[in-house]
Amino acid sequence: MTQIENMVQYDNGYSEEEYMTQEEEWDRDLLLDPAWEKQQRKTFTAWCNSHLRKAGTQIENIEEDFRNGLKLMLLLEVISGERLPKPDRGKMRFHKIANVNKALEFITSKGVKLVSIGAEEIVDGNVKMTLGMIWTIILRFAIQDISVEETSAKEGLLLWCQRKTAPYRNVNVQNFHVSWKDGLAFCALIHRHRPDLIDYAKLNKDDALGNLNLAFEIAEKHLDIPKMLDAEDIVNTPKPDERAIMTYVSCFYHAFAGAEQAETAANRICKVLGVNQENEKLMEEYERLASELLEWIRRTTPWLENRTSEKTMAQMQRKLEDFRDYRRLHKPPKVQEKCQLEINFNTLQTKLRISNRPAFMPSEGKMVSDIASAWQCLEQAEKGYEEWLLTEIRRLQRLDHLAEKFRQKATSHETWATGKEEILTQKDYESASLMEVRAMLRKHEAFESDLSAHQDRVEQIAAIAQELNELDYHDVAAVNQRCQSICDVWDHLGTLTQKRREALERTEKLLETVEQLFLEYAKRSAPFNSWLDGAMEDLQDMFIVHTIEEVQVKKLVPQRDGALQEELAQQHGNERLRRQFAAQANLIGPWIQTRMEEIGRCSLEIGGTLEDQMTQLKQYEHVIVSYKPNIDKLEGDHQLIQESLIFDNKHTNYTMEHIRVGWELLLTTIARTINDIETQILTRDAKGISQEQMKEFRSSFNHFDRGEVEFARIMILVDPNGTGVVTFQSFIDFMTRETADTDTAEQVVASFKILAADKPYILIDELRRELPHDQAEYCISRMPPYTGPGSMLGALDYTAFSTALYGESDL
Repeated sequence: MTQIENMVQYDNGYSEEEYMTQEEEWDRDLLLDPAWEKQQRKTFTAWCNSHLRKAGTQIENIEEDFRNGLKLMLLLEVISGERLPKPDRGKMRFHKIANVNKALEFITSKGVKLVSIGAEEIVDGNVKMTLGMIWTIILRFAIQDISVEETSAKEGLLLWCQRKTAPYRNVNVQNFHVSWKDGLAFCALIHRHRPDLIDYAKLNKDDALGNLNLAFEIAEKHLDIPKMLDAEDIVNTPKPDERAIMTYVSCFYHAFAGAEQAETAANRICKVLGVNQENEKLMEEYERLASELLEWIRRTTPWLENRTSEKTMAQMQRKLEDFRDYRRLHKPPKVQEKCQLEINFNTLQTKLRISNRPAFMPSEGKMVSDIASAWQCLEQAEKGYEEWLLTEIRRLQRLDHLAEKFRQKATSHETWATGKEEILTQKDYESASLMEVRAMLRKHEAFESDLSAHQDRVEQIAAIAQELNELDYHDVAAVNQRCQSICDVWDHLGTLTQKRREALERTEKLLETVEQLFLEYAKRSAPFNSWLDGAMEDLQDMFIVHTIEEVQVKKLVPQRDGALQEELAQQHGNERLRRQFAAQANLIGPWIQTRMEEIGRCSLEIGGTLEDQMTQLKQYEHVIVSYKPNIDKLEGDHQLIQESLIFDNKHTNYTMEHIRVGWELLLTTIARTINDIETQILTRDAKGISQEQMKEFRSSFNHFDRGEVEFARIMILVDPNGTGVVTFQSFIDFMTRETADTDTAEQVVASFKILAADKPYILIDELRRELPHDQAEYCISRMPPYTGPGSMLGALDYTAFSTALYGESDL
């Protein structure tokens, strides 16, 4: 029974005048309905005996046994736990009246207004007055202190009955009379708390007598609630007595008070554990996302830092394509993941703050600052990577051009040199005449002139080969081999040319000697020989070589003209691509800037509710996401420009890199701004901040005076890490740091103590019985063994566990 404090103001929901009226009506009702008097006599007698037996006594007749006031005083001492004044032991009437008055004065001292009840009526055995007095005692000591949510006394008891019986079919408790006639409400109350005692599914609504007797018998046998009502009286009375039923039902409430307390404790624990489980889930999700993102950065950064050039244009083009895929396909989701990670971290910290938990500390190397640092390294590595790729592609383009030039000149020279060795090694002069030898000499002189003219070409070939070596051409070995072969052939041709000249000159001298011998003959045959020599010279003229080159030039001129036309068309196409890209970029760039300004204005506005701001931001977000195809199209135009090896664009100041960075910043900004509003809503709802207060906080934050004397102290609270930056969220926490209604470790310990029946430890079976499965297993897996006094096998330390819930996270 609840210990009563002195002078508790009694309030049963009526004003003083209404209470008096109620009592007067009650008097008349009793006169009109003897059935109520019978029910109250039985019920109140049983109720009094349920307490008097604790003192080793009881009453048989309620109006007779309280007449001397002794058992009445004893009853009050038992139910209040307090000592009354010493009773008078005399048997005279005035002794009895004195004792009853002591009892009535005690009742009055508890704030109860007694109406029309005097000691004389009780001493005289007035049954109506006696029942009225007992009812007043029941109201004060058994019903008044009942409290359910924000209702108390009779209304609280009724609400308790409604809540407990709500899930049961055929039960609808609206009062303390007819709602209980079929007995199902009594059975439902028992089944709700002790389902092992009643099989509710087998009960029949039409068997009111059976239901009532079942409930009364089980209550008496198993719940120590004496039988205070007769089933037949309730069934046969159109409207059973309200006070009798209320008195009996209050016994159920007190019988189950421990269960109620345990249920409240279990609910508190479940609420706290639910918060912790949700927070731990967010922590685990953060750790997972942080690990995955950092691993991706760890793999990607070296790839971007690697500036090893490939050997061919095709390989470098593939690298450029890989980088394009990275920027368009792989990096954007990671930008979103990074932003989401920061949002999750901020939301988690807000929830921890609101639920009176310490801030979340990620594992080493996975702080938001660590991720930001790694991301910065990634972007530093990325910076200039595309420019390096394009520079390398230009270098390889020049190398390919030089290599092609080398091949053309080498092929031309090798074509010219073909067959020259065969001509130079001929010994046709051995059987030739003097004139033929001299003609051969002239032809040889012409060849020597041609050979000298090709000296520049060989030097050009060697110079190109040298440049290809210096520029690290991938196939430089083949170039060097070919160049060496050309030089070797060239040196060999030079040697053969010298040898043939010497042989021709020796032969000429020999034939000149012979010629002297035939001089006479020669003079006579001079005209013929002259004509013959001329014909021979014409027929054997070496200048046929020049004629072949002229033919080749005539063939090359139209080819060159075609190449120039192709180049002109290519340049026209390039210019069209430049203009196409510039037209889009000059629209997208300002569009991104405008959206950024709109978001900034929205986040600074203090007009409207947070929900209004959220709606506005969600609309902005929808517009931004819908704009993505324009960015993709620009990426496509940029790809065409890169494939065409266009490296400048005078029609716009925006590069694709500018647009990418701006777009990523826009997506990140809108997400962070939405998260900022979400955390403000979370904080507002948790701390009960009104819209007007939120406006005042925003206004104060925007005009935060850094010159105030208290500034240093305030900054320690709102900026504990000394970053020099104060967020609006931190400012709200500072302004409302004492207003949050949150559970504490002490309250959780107290709740576990209730479930453990006041033991300093709790058992696994108790956890599984009192808590839902998930929460019970959560506790069992995390509670350390109890090692204190009185420990037993399987005992768990709920105090250490509760303290840890509000301490540093294990994660």
